[in-house]
Amino acid sequence: MNLTVEAAARTHIGLVRRRNEDAVYAGRFLFAVADGLGGHTAGDVAGTTVIEAVRPYDRHAAPASLPDLLGQAVYAANRALRQRIDAEPELAGMGTTLVAMLWSGTTAVVANVGDSRAYLLRDAPSGAGGTSEMVQVTEDHTYGNLVADAGGVPNLSERISRFLDGRPDGRSPDLTVRELRAGDRYLLCSDGLSSVVPHALIRDALRSPDAPEEAADRLVALAIDHGAPDNVTVIVIDVHDVHRPLPA
Repeated sequence: MNLTVEAAARTHIGLVRRRNEDAVYAGRFLFAVADGLGGHTAGDVAGTTVIEAVRPYDRHAAPASLPDLLGQAVYAANRALRQRIDAEPELAGMGTTLVAMLWSGTTAVVANVGDSRAYLLRDAPSGAGGTSEMVQVTEDHTYGNLVADAGGVPNLSERISRFLDGRPDGRSPDLTVRELRAGDRYLLCSDGLSSVVPHALIRDALRSPDAPEEAADRLVALAIDHGAPDNVTVIVIDVHDVHRPLPA
């Protein structure tokens, strides 16, 4: 089966923040969202630096090489932060999350560092009722996810435990390989969406038959309806069989 993808990206400053520290890239093969860390020096610079560093990796590659190539992209992003800090010491302490997807053929690889997320909406088998279900592809890198039975630990910090800040120690990404299927819809987003809008509402917005542009607009609108206390950035990615016409 020959597949192609159709994608749309949106970013919004939100209703509280004074600047947008998110950065986004939606290319042909590569899609990425970076969320500069609030409270850190120059979060907006960190996000933009990382996105610019991964852009050159938006190229066709053999499916088997995707994990290595996307890993190289994340390494290049972290190295770019180090070089920027070396050149401008006043930026020391800046950091950012990153979630990215690189695809080829019928394979996609998702990389994440931090708590920006990737979701997959996929039609369930007909025997299961045929309803599309949404699953979270990535795991948030927060202290709560590092501790067994975290729910029973009082005052456990929800701070991010892993992010990109130019240092080499502990900044490696999680890499997840997925088989692409026609009809899949992926969502990459900053926590300005996922931490504010309930899971069910995100799922329902993705279930709509709208094109990626309209679905992305709907997701941003949901974040605004819920107060948008943070910047919100989304990429909606639809997977199509090239032999079938795109939805009208």
